[in-house]
Amino acid sequence: MAITPLLLCGGSGTRLWPLSRKSYPKQFAALGGEGTLFQASARRLSGPGFAAPVVVTHADFRFIVAEQLVQAGIDPGAVLIEPAARNTAPAVLAAALHVASDDPDRLILVAPSDHVVADAAAFRSAVAAGEAAARGGAIVTFGIRPTRPETGYGWLELSGPAAAGAAVPLARFVEKPDAGRAAAMLAEGRYLWNAGLFLFTAGTILAAFAAHAPALMGPVRAAVEGARTDLGFLRLAAAPWAEAADISIDYAVMEKAPNLVAVPFDGSWSDLGDWDAVWREGPQDGAGVTAAGPVTAIDCTGSLLRSEAEGLELVGIGLRDVVAVAMPDAVLVADRSRAQDVRRAVAALKARGARQAETFPRDHRPWGWFETLALGERFQVKRIVVHPGRSLSLQSHMHRAEHWIVVRGTARVTVDADVRLVAENQSVYIPLGARHRLENPGRLDMVLIEVQTGAYLGEDDIIRHEDVYARGQGARG
Repeated sequence: MAITPLLLCGGSGTRLWPLSRKSYPKQFAALGGEGTLFQASARRLSGPGFAAPVVVTHADFRFIVAEQLVQAGIDPGAVLIEPAARNTAPAVLAAALHVASDDPDRLILVAPSDHVVADAAAFRSAVAAGEAAARGGAIVTFGIRPTRPETGYGWLELSGPAAAGAAVPLARFVEKPDAGRAAAMLAEGRYLWNAGLFLFTAGTILAAFAAHAPALMGPVRAAVEGARTDLGFLRLAAAPWAEAADISIDYAVMEKAPNLVAVPFDGSWSDLGDWDAVWREGPQDGAGVTAAGPVTAIDCTGSLLRSEAEGLELVGIGLRDVVAVAMPDAVLVADRSRAQDVRRAVAALKARGARQAETFPRDHRPWGWFETLALGERFQVKRIVVHPGRSLSLQSHMHRAEHWIVVRGTARVTVDADVRLVAENQSVYIPLGARHRLENPGRLDMVLIEVQTGAYLGEDDIIRHEDVYARGQGARG
């Protein structure tokens, strides 16, 4: 029987700011390798022995998830939409209930969607080593063989020594330790890093929830039973979901369950939990410098330099153990040893209302994406990319007019009763209050420059008249 991967695709986007943000967490970013972290996770858990994945994500990410799965050539079994973030326990329970409705004996592999595993074949071998225990009613977790006294991870204490590819009973979960305790556990040899990976049958995990977190069963079951299909997604019912506790699966179930075993994984693994981890996992030159994008490093050592801003050159001179990350709207410069404190910077920005705290400069929509190129008093300039065959809603604005200039492809433009094709190097004017729609009838991405002028330029100045994506009034895009 094939294993059903369960990809958890949420996140707050604080630890790898400014590349990762609440509106665009790190799993959707390309941080090395082919494609994004989410795509790499989906590919790693596909092929022989695996069924189509189940993805649990938030409504804001649903179209990004769908688009990246299409790009990766993976057809999901289901994409469950959480009405609100409720941590990993309700997410896993909802997916297990969904899978169990078809087959309670189906194996489910829970995996975060933002981890890096260099050797996918070795990881699949570790999963195979845990199958027999999982089919026999155990909950299997996969611990990472530690290589350093890491204080940023939780640890797993085994009941005895563990050989590669062998399941060992789990003694207990260990909270993130201080440096001294981490060094002692590393030396002792019977501890693993907790990677948040679990394998079990749907029936086994449902029995564990019923025994150890019964209060979650009612609201989550009601949310699943009340779910409705929405453009191919399965949207969980909001009212009962709101009654579910916000709790991790470790606290809700795993730390209480007596039937846990652990399989060690000896391969390279990282959760890319901060910029220091990105530096550590990335390709380094002879001076220990990891560079990405238009970057020049002069007499730098042990540093990470990354430019994600088109046309922005990042230059480092004489840097030692520094992280420097440049985005179009924000720049991070930090001592590499303080990488865990980036979330403090995000909190400070959020407290003073800076949009960069949570909002990504490139705004993804079901039809494509846009980004602001210039913003001033009574005007805004955007680049808009519309994917082939996609269209924006038929909409109007109360406070702004728009000028559209097509720079690549051909646009089909509706302005009130007028429908026309606008080719490259041509433009069209959208008067204030006019009903308008933008479509891409071609086979390649269509790119245009939009110039907005008016008294108010916010994304909520939208009166939506028709929308194939079933978004409400004032919804963005």
